[in-house]
Amino acid sequence: QVQLVESGGGSVQAGGSLRLSCGVSGRTFSSYFMAWARQAPGKEREIVAVIRRNGGFTYYADSVKARFTISRDNVKNTVYLQMNRLKPEDTAVYYCAAKLNSGIYYVTENYDYWGQGTQVTVSS
Repeated sequence: QVQLVESGGGSVQAGGSLRLSCGVSGRTFSSYFMAWARQAPGKEREIVAVIRRNGGFTYYADSVKARFTISRDNVKNTVYLQMNRLKPEDTAVYYCAAKLNSGIYYVTENYDYWGQGTQVTVSS
């Protein structure tokens, strides 16, 4: 059984930074595409950042491009999301997700495993 555990959420003022971490246990971490997704109240969950198995490819949603950075450590079985220049509209529950299949990486339904989420609140 694969388990994903996020940490690092919290409250910050606009313009500030946070770093999220997601530890993965179970099957071989390096086999997975890893993603960070978020869900704000009343909105659908959306993929905001993706990193390929070896870290050689990354994808960012337009809303976070140039502000967020996804990275992974295949030795520590951990994926990170560095969030800079945070905005109030970044307020959401952030989820870590893992995908083994070949489905499109920016579609939430294609992810096989999800963490429990961590709250990020950005005040103006």
